[in-house]
Amino acid sequence: HMNFTLQLLVCFHFLFCRKRLEALKIDGVRDKCVLVTGCDSGFGNHVARQLDRRGFQVIATCMTEKGCSDLEAAASPNLRTVLLNLTDGASLDRVVELVRSVTGARGLWGLVNNAGRSIPIGPTEWMQVEDFKKVLDVNLIGMIDITLRLLPLVKRARGRIVNVASVMGRVALTGGGYALSKWGVESFSDSLRRDMRAFGVKVSVIEPGFFKTAVTNVDLIEADLLRLWNRLPQDIKDSYGDKYLENSGKAKGEGSHPGRKDISKVTWCMEHALTSRYPRTRYGAGWDAKLVWLPLSYCPTFITDFVICALFPVPKDTRVVGPSQVDVSST
Repeated sequence: HMNFTLQLLVCFHFLFCRKRLEALKIDGVRDKCVLVTGCDSGFGNHVARQLDRRGFQVIATCMTEKGCSDLEAAASPNLRTVLLNLTDGASLDRVVELVRSVTGARGLWGLVNNAGRSIPIGPTEWMQVEDFKKVLDVNLIGMIDITLRLLPLVKRARGRIVNVASVMGRVALTGGGYALSKWGVESFSDSLRRDMRAFGVKVSVIEPGFFKTAVTNVDLIEADLLRLWNRLPQDIKDSYGDKYLENSGKAKGEGSHPGRKDISKVTWCMEHALTSRYPRTRYGAGWDAKLVWLPLSYCPTFITDFVICALFPVPKDTRVVGPSQVDVSST
């Protein structure tokens, strides 16, 4: 009994000390520059405006002219926007040159790698290699590319790199390039953090649960699933059954839940990683991430498989149907 009480006290003491340390903030925010990618909408747009209000010199990258103009209209004159295509070397060169000219000898305090895409997403058998490349080229290779190009400037400032992964970087819920890319973000961040530790650069990973953003847009996901379905050979369609498509689209629309519109839960993590003297290595964002997906990633594989399989329908031509699954063969 005494041992348990002592362990409990040590645990509370650790949590208390960690909270106190995490509350310590950096100085001179107005002299620090942060680049945020993927600011047309969602997390990137929100955190760019949030950091702008905080006093940072923000450079926000967007994919479209409309994204740039809308963000400029919603922010202060100090915020700069620039077009960026992470798969285009010339576009990357222009952004790096802009950052170099803005930061000068100070270097770049923060790089927030937020840009990404989710589709094509769906059963692995429905994919072609090009479908994986579309996602990996943006979410992983593009993220690595811009990080390597800007790393000397971040190193000069002894700054921060914040990489947006996902709970799907810990638990692969479905096929396609998205989960693969986020597992890659996790691994890249781990190696980068250790490599840069001696130089005073801190690397943090954000692991959001499901929030209502363009990445989890149900209409876009269902439309792309239909595109994948329509190009399948008839024998593969027959093995899944027509009902599988309908039920699969509903399952993948989890991010549309109205209670998950508060994306400030994610952007607060980004801001903390940039402003705390002692930022966390990983931030789980959202109650579903903290209470379901991240704990599930530590479970034995058979438990993880059981839970995830229960969330999705099974094909028509199958011999195994889980007790919680929708058996589309009998509907």
